[in-house]
Amino acid sequence: MLEDKISAIAGRQSQILGYVDYYKSAVLLPLIKQEGEIFVLFEKRSASLNIQPGEVCFPGGGIEISDDGAMNAAIRESCEELGLDPDDIEILGPLDYFVSPFNVIVYPFAAYLKNIDKIKPNSDEVEYVFQVPLEYLLNVKPPKARLELKLILPEGYPYDLIPNGKDYPFRKAKVPQYFYLWNNEVIWGLTARILNHFLGLLRTQEADTQD
Repeated sequence: MLEDKISAIAGRQSQILGYVDYYKSAVLLPLIKQEGEIFVLFEKRSASLNIQPGEVCFPGGGIEISDDGAMNAAIRESCEELGLDPDDIEILGPLDYFVSPFNVIVYPFAAYLKNIDKIKPNSDEVEYVFQVPLEYLLNVKPPKARLELKLILPEGYPYDLIPNGKDYPFRKAKVPQYFYLWNNEVIWGLTARILNHFLGLLRTQEADTQD
């Protein structure tokens, strides 16, 4: 009966609307302890890759059914890219996931990397890795810009079915952009958004501790 179908909604766990149509990936924000200091590790993507060649990023990639969750995907992909074993990764916790206007959901996790002497980047995906002192990132003020995304409606769009037709005031997506500079590297895009979020969490914790 229809009422039975409606009652089945009770107790349902919600997802992002259209979730099944999104490409889902997971990344690690990798932390390294060296000589009493903490660093954030970044990858320089191989210039031969089809997607974002030569860009700075965090290790990670697409979530597969066999991963049994985003965290396992982040660990698997990071091991493949850095030459590590799962036991070399200590997950600290999840960061806020990011829903891209390009139908992508990214699940980030902060983690410590152990046995860093074992790191051997996969040359098919990673040109090299580098690390930046966390203290520097916490104290630097990155340049910031705003990206506006405008809708381009296809030919044949049914304007006659919406109020005001072609004059309908569609909203523009406004995306903040951060640019962290370190030596000759530029950390920007989604990687910088995740990094900025992580640094904000640390600053909040520091403020709470001082209160």
